[in-house]
Parts: sequence; structure tokens; C-alpha cells
Amino acid sequence: MIPIAKPYITEEEAQAAYDTILTGWITQGPKVAEFEEKFATYTGAKHAVAVSNCTTALHLSMIVAGISNGDEVICPSMSYIATANSIKYVGAIPVFAEVKEDYNIDIEDVKKKINSKTKAILIVHQIGLPADIDEFTQLCKEKNIVLIEDAACAVGSSYKGKKIGSHSGLVCFSFHPRKVISTGDGGMITTNNQEYSDRLKLLRQHGMSVNDRVRHQSSIVIFEDHLEVGFNYRLTDIQASVGIKQLEKLDWIVEERRKIARKYLEELKDIDCIRLPFEDENKNYNFQSFSIYLKDNCKIERNDLMQKLLDKGISTRRGIMTIHRETAYKSLSYSLPVSEDLADRSIIIPLYIPMNDEDIKYVVENLKMLLK
Repeated sequence: MIPIAKPYITEEEAQAAYDTILTGWITQGPKVAEFEEKFATYTGAKHAVAVSNCTTALHLSMIVAGISNGDEVICPSMSYIATANSIKYVGAIPVFAEVKEDYNIDIEDVKKKINSKTKAILIVHQIGLPADIDEFTQLCKEKNIVLIEDAACAVGSSYKGKKIGSHSGLVCFSFHPRKVISTGDGGMITTNNQEYSDRLKLLRQHGMSVNDRVRHQSSIVIFEDHLEVGFNYRLTDIQASVGIKQLEKLDWIVEERRKIARKYLEELKDIDCIRLPFEDENKNYNFQSFSIYLKDNCKIERNDLMQKLLDKGISTRRGIMTIHRETAYKSLSYSLPVSEDLADRSIIIPLYIPMNDEDIKYVVENLKMLLK
């Protein structure tokens, strides 16, 4: 079986985790602080705050951005459900906007949905391809609303020459095993806002005024206070030690993924019934996933294609889900034809490091046989 994805983790990461375990400090501590510092440097952000996953990163971002009960946040429906869930967690209302053919949120549709209740726009860099950050930044300034980036899939991607993570006030990353780098699970928030950073660190650890590392290193007795109702959203030092090693390899991993993607693009370009991923000179795409859209003239249905590939030992996934059609959100009664069409007619094919030429060739040969 050729998997859809798998993390690139080596003995270096295993050794790093082992060494951290032997120190006796395995919860949030010095390795988390080191990972945060190195991640901020990598992305070009002033601050990075490590958390337990990207969903908790989004939740905390909503809180520090001041979004609360009854507020509206515009986001794409074509995204993983956590995007909308994070809005609901603070009592706000997700307002779903359409996407463009590149799977990213359509600013023209967003403009139509802004009203007096709109407090933020949550853009998603879908499958690692950056959204149009500058356009949304300008729109948010004009409307005096907050911009938050769901960059769950976009670690290592760049927009106009700068790494994702440094462009706006709150950018949320995932280190789930399906992502480009992984800590098993885990997340990160980058920000250039000192107040955001301080409160995010407070909220992730029960609202505690003094963290464990500071108390441990102190030469005097310190008693903590709990300044507000917080959460247990911490990353462990074991995970952080793995993340540090993963981060060292990130640019190489992205380039290797792009090499595989270029092979797919070259080999599949002549199949006229499919549309391949978009590339843009302003956006360096990490190819977290490689998605293929089946046009109207395709002779095989998407689900049949997935099954036939699975029968051949090739794992695939459906196109990106649409949240408004999930049971939990059906009561919002949306019709988003572009999002629905893209979700129903696209599949994600295997792409991971290391994926050898034999497996790439096998995937391509079977796609050609079934699509031509």
C-alpha cells in the first residue's frame, strides 16, 4: 500500500526525544522555549507560542483577538472543521465564504458578508498554498477588523518572499503527522504583538502567573497566582525536542516535496480531464497535499476513481471537506456551489518524504490508465 502521507522522522528525532526524557523534564519547559525561539526566527515573527495543537492555537487566538459571544467571523467552509469550531468555542458565529479554484477564500465574496457584527476574518492557507494575505490585510485595516491566519498546512510556505508566520498578528500552525513537519501532535502561534504573546502564554497554562520553568530556576520561593480562567493547552518538552530537529530539516523537506510535485505536474499535464494545482510566482507552495480536480469531461466518478486506486494499493483522500454540509453545521443553511463542486470533484494523491521514483511512477501510471 502506498500511503497518502507519512511523517519524515528519523533516528535524530528519536534520540532527541530520548535525551529529553532522561533529563526528567518532560512537560512544558526549556525545550519548548527553545523550539519557540527557533520557530520565531525561522518564520521571521517576533514571538512564537507553542500549544497542544492547531485547534487550541485557533481557540486562543480568538480569545486574545477579543472575539466573543454573538460576534461574526468570516471563514471558508472548504476547510477542516476545526476552523469553524474554534469560532464556536468563543460563542461567535462562523460566516462561511466561497473559495476560488485554488481552494483559497475568495475576497470578493468575503466583502459581501462583512457587516457591523464582523469582528475578524479567518483565512486558511489551504493544503499549504498561501492565500492572498496582502489583500486581506488591507481589507481588515479598512474595516477595522482582525485578520487571523489558519496556517495549519502552511509551515515552510512563503508569500512574497517571506515565510508564512510573519505577515499578520495571529498565525496558527499544526504539527499533526499529516503536516510537513510533525511533533506527533502540536501547534504554534506566531505573532509580532507582545501583548498577544504574553496573554497566549498565560492562557495556555491555566492562567498561571508564573510558569513551571521560572519557578524551577528561581533561587527563592515563588507562589503562583491564577490571573484568569485559562486552559491546559501545553506542548511537552518531548514533542518540542522532536520539533527542533524537524525544524532544522524543514526547508529541505519542502524542496523534496516540491520535487515530487514537479514530477506529478510534468507527468499529468497532458490529461485534459483534470486540473492540477496552481503555482504562483508570489507564493512558494510547500505541497502539503497534491490535489487533483476532475473536470466535467472526466469519464470516471471521483469516488470510483478513489476505489479503483485503492484496489491497486494506492491510498487517496477526498477533496477538502465543506464544513457547512457536516451534520454539526447544517442548521446554518448555506449554499456554496464553488466550494461544494471543488470538494466533490477533487482527490488528494500520495505525497510524502521519502517517496521513491518507483512509487511515483506507479501512481502516475494508474492515474493515466483510469483517466485517459
